[in-house]
Amino acid sequence: MAVTSDRREAKPSWSMVPATVRREVARILQAPVARAVRAYGGYRPSATFRLLLADGRRCFFKGTYPLPASSVVQWSLAQEERVYRELGQLIQPWAPAYVGSVRLDGWHALLLEDLGGRNVLPWTTGKAERAAKSYAQFHQTTHGHSLPTWVSRERHLRFGAYWHQLGAENGALDRVASLAGPEAGAARRWLEESLPALRQAAEPLMSVREPFVLMHFDTRSDNIRLQGELLRIFDWPSAAVGPHEFELAAFAQSIEAENGPRGEDVARWYTSVLELRPHLLDASIAGIAGYFAHRAPRPTVEELPRLRSIQRRQLKASLAWAARALGLPEPTSWLFAVPD
Repeated sequence: MAVTSDRREAKPSWSMVPATVRREVARILQAPVARAVRAYGGYRPSATFRLLLADGRRCFFKGTYPLPASSVVQWSLAQEERVYRELGQLIQPWAPAYVGSVRLDGWHALLLEDLGGRNVLPWTTGKAERAAKSYAQFHQTTHGHSLPTWVSRERHLRFGAYWHQLGAENGALDRVASLAGPEAGAARRWLEESLPALRQAAEPLMSVREPFVLMHFDTRSDNIRLQGELLRIFDWPSAAVGPHEFELAAFAQSIEAENGPRGEDVARWYTSVLELRPHLLDASIAGIAGYFAHRAPRPTVEELPRLRSIQRRQLKASLAWAARALGLPEPTSWLFAVPD
């Protein structure tokens, strides 16, 4: 069983950023950097800083750099930079403004509007409602519209197949059940009995038809800020085109996983702005639960120490929501035994 760890990912200090990169940042921003504070969040050991410039302006620096050959981390900012450059009119004002980029000495950095420090946790009813409605307004702006063909339309498809994979792979359900420790027997029975319903519910994701929206595809507390009624969303490398039901389900279960309101409450607030197709919402909830059931039992990744812990929390939230949505027996007797 994976061991919970709240240890932060290793991130370089500003002094470790090559002088050539720092000089280019100052040139682009037309002011030297007076102070750079490391920004933590996400899973990866990327170089992220909130910059205070000598003239009082602020900017956010997000960079990648050469990793050891033994590293298991894979990253690239090329796709994210393209999103900011080419989809800026579609993602504003929800996304931060793009200022520029640097590519020097193996480093690639994006310079973005600084959205401030974390301000959504702890989730409250008011915060979750404002976030859900603003999220729906973002999706509404591209709902059913023609979108660039280079943006992936396949990211959501695999979520329709995870329960098929778990049922077909020898020992897969046992590995999921093992997360519950002493309640593994109860977990195994529940999973086996619920598998047909979960598998059937998720299948529509593999053949869902338009209308689609532009999706962020990784909306969670690490990647957002709330500014009044406006949800600000950053980290856009996974931007995709697909059903808004999937995007909403993924965000809603992450809120529940962080001790916020239940997924169905978030969905109700969202629906006050943009309607959801019930069968696709159920498919999305089931498919997302399948993804976390597939990922959470995997071994800990040393360079990403919080990853499995977060995936276990989201497994508990998404699977409990799927059970409620599909009328399955409550799995809480064994889900409570799964450690964060």
